[in-house]
Amino acid sequence: MGDPKKIRAKYSGPSHPWQRKRIEDEKKILGSFGLKNKKEIWKMQSRLRSFKAQAKSLISGTDAQSKKEEEALLAKLYNMGIIEQGANMDAILELTLADMLKRRLQSMVCNQKLAQSMRQARQFIVHGHVTVNGTLIDIPSYLVKRIEEPAIKFHETSTLKDPEHPERIKKKKERPVQEKRERRDPRRGGRRR
Repeated sequence: MGDPKKIRAKYSGPSHPWQRKRIEDEKKILGSFGLKNKKEIWKMQSRLRSFKAQAKSLISGTDAQSKKEEEALLAKLYNMGIIEQGANMDAILELTLADMLKRRLQSMVCNQKLAQSMRQARQFIVHGHVTVNGTLIDIPSYLVKRIEEPAIKFHETSTLKDPEHPERIKKKKERPVQEKRERRDPRRGGRRR
C-alpha cells in the first residue's frame, strides 16, 4: 500500500507576525463575513494567490498550450462564479479577497435572506439545516458554484423550512410608550427611585 501521503497545510500564514494594517484588515473581514478565525482568511488568500500566479504565468506564455490553459482557467473561475462571462486574464489579476469570500456557502445563505446575519448563517449550516442541490452540506467555507446558487435551501426535515419559524422572523424592537407612564409610583406622583 505504500506510505501514506503527508498532509500539508492548505494555506500559508502571514510573513510577519505583527503588522498593524494587516491585523486591522483581517479583523474587519472576520466581522463582516462572520468567519471563525484568521485561518479561514489565509486559506482563501492562498487560493486567490494561486489563481493569480497561474494567470501571471499563462499571460507570459505564447504557445497553443498556454492558450488552452488560459481558456480552462477562465472557464473554471466562471463556473465557480468568481468572474463574469467574457472576462479576460486581467480580471483574474484584479480579484480581491472579498470576491472569494462572497462565494462561500455562509455568505450565500445570508445574501439569499435564509438567515438574518452571517453568524446565524454559519450556525444553520453547521447544524445541518442547509442543502445544496439536495445534498446536505455542513461546511460554511464550501465554495458554491454558479449553477448551484439557485439550489441553496433548507433541508426538507429542517424546522427552519417554515417561514414563520422564530429564528427566521426579523424581530422588531417596539418601545411601548404606555408602559413608561404606568411605571410611575402612584403614591408620590413621580418616578420611582
